Amino acid sequence: MAPAGESRQRSDGSEESLNFHSFVTEFWPSTVDGLVLGSIYALFALGYTMVYGVLKLINFAHSEVFMVGTMAVLGVLTILGIHSQLGGGELVGVLVVCVLVAMAASGFTAVLLERVAYRPLRRRGSSRLAALISAIGASFVLQEIFGIWYTRDAVELPNLMGNKTVFKIGSAAVTSDDLLVVIAGVVMMIALERLVATTKFGRGIRAVAQDPETSTLMGVNLDRIIVYTFLIGGLMAGVAATLYGVHYHQTRYDIGQLPGIKAFTAAVVGGIGNLRGALIGGLVIGLLEFYGSSLFGSQWENPVVFVVLVVVLLFRPSGLLGESLSRARA
Repeated sequence: MAPAGESRQRSDGSEESLNFHSFVTEFWPSTVDGLVLGSIYALFALGYTMVYGVLKLINFAHSEVFMVGTMAVLGVLTILGIHSQLGGGELVGVLVVCVLVAMAASGFTAVLLERVAYRPLRRRGSSRLAALISAIGASFVLQEIFGIWYTRDAVELPNLMGNKTVFKIGSAAVTSDDLLVVIAGVVMMIALERLVATTKFGRGIRAVAQDPETSTLMGVNLDRIIVYTFLIGGLMAGVAATLYGVHYHQTRYDIGQLPGIKAFTAAVVGGIGNLRGALIGGLVIGLLEFYGSSLFGSQWENPVVFVVLVVVLLFRPSGLLGESLSRARA
């Protein structure tokens, strides 16, 4: 199963046919691949959704928050000297360490971005355009830091889980890392949705999203809520980065760029500012990416996704679940 943006071939090595027959024969493999990649997009999209819901700001530097997470996973595996497949308790231990370190690295990066790139502008009352430009600038700065400090070449990560087939759906083999990605993605999404919908902290987020001035007058610490919002988005990006590294076994200084744009697309399609919409949008984009590839050819993988974005913006600008974060309900 190839990462997004790479062409795929059949098991016999021949190129995929650009016709409906290819779509039918590849339907189940494309569905499994799409759900796996879509789960990563969904976790990735949470950062865009949370920040937009609270600040009405598109945090385009969130793609580099994801990249930092993949680099953290690489650092953990390098320090531990792991270069091959693991099993049993050792595998579980390494995965737990990787996800915790990636979450910490991505969460720290997200909070740092809020403090350095956004908070000074917000306190000066700058326009959202200024914040958007700051986000794009911060994105390029982080890319260049890692490109210069480490390498500009793609770095392979070890295949920790060995792609063991657990069961089959039609012609598709569902592997252990497929299950890990989908289950972890859904569990994290549900946990976050419950956090926002049912806790005092979640009520604070919803209050700020609905009316920042009034919520401040009622005792909500605006700066704290905003920092926590960036932190949560960063933590989810760290989980997504770990799952990406485990499943696709690679990282690069600009690894978050294209997946970041697609995760943003997923947030918009699902209804940006809506947590459940991020999950649905991520799965939809993941499926469309692989369905489009099998139907039209791998060169149409990305155009299909962005055509869908344009269509959604034309006919349903609020997304599939156009309910804002401020109205999130149990």
